[in-house]
Amino acid sequence: MDAGAQYNPRTVEEVFRDFKGRRAGMIKALTTDVEEFYQQCDPVGACRPNVLSMKKEKENLCLYGYPNETWEVNLPAEEVPPELPEPALGINFARDGMQEKDWLSLVAVHSDAWLLAVAFYFGARFGFDKADRKRLFSMVNDLPTIFEVVTGIAKKLPKEKSSVSNHSSSKSKSSSKGRSSESGKDSKAMQSKEEDEGLDEEEEEEHGDTLCGACGENYAADEFWICCDICEKWFHGKCVKITPARAEHIKQYKCPSCSNKRVRP
Repeated sequence: MDAGAQYNPRTVEEVFRDFKGRRAGMIKALTTDVEEFYQQCDPVGACRPNVLSMKKEKENLCLYGYPNETWEVNLPAEEVPPELPEPALGINFARDGMQEKDWLSLVAVHSDAWLLAVAFYFGARFGFDKADRKRLFSMVNDLPTIFEVVTGIAKKLPKEKSSVSNHSSSKSKSSSKGRSSESGKDSKAMQSKEEDEGLDEEEEEEHGDTLCGACGENYAADEFWICCDICEKWFHGKCVKITPARAEHIKQYKCPSCSNKRVRP
């Protein structure tokens, strides 16, 4: 386990990159990799034999996010005090006593708290002044929390739009209509270009706060997006490994989280 002991970001920008990487890894655990994460937090599987009593003692498991956008479920660090602040202990204990979505939301809240603790730990360690701390918090606060991404609280695109959406190609097709005569071709082309730019700005303004359900990043008009027909969350095609060509053959799209859902005992 490498919880960042060998990685010490020293500037505001480096700490923010560290924050974003860890955040992305934890979002993957709680969204696209949720089935694997759920299994790794099995309370029974986290037990170990006690030689003296011949009973089983449950381990306190933690969810770690790393700067390279990966995640890991592991035991807390053995050294006291640890190199970095510790994530919430014992996330496996409550797993079977709650609804899955409620448990994931609880882990998400504690993950948000841990990310802030790690970021400001680096800030304190390397002497960030008031201005640096304020700038760091502002950069962090511009991103949606893990809790907002996991629960879908962040604003979604309107459902009236097609569930498979390539926001750039449709405008280019519509802008070519109505050019029936050769005369005035240049002026019409210029007008169409201005209309396209207006549509781009309008669309960016309307959907600028839409967030990808996998990575949590904001909407961008030049990227391919797809909407889950079950939970109605939107995703970057690249995040869920769906291309525009493949999307054309999907009648009902289910995101990885909805595809993996089943009735829990």
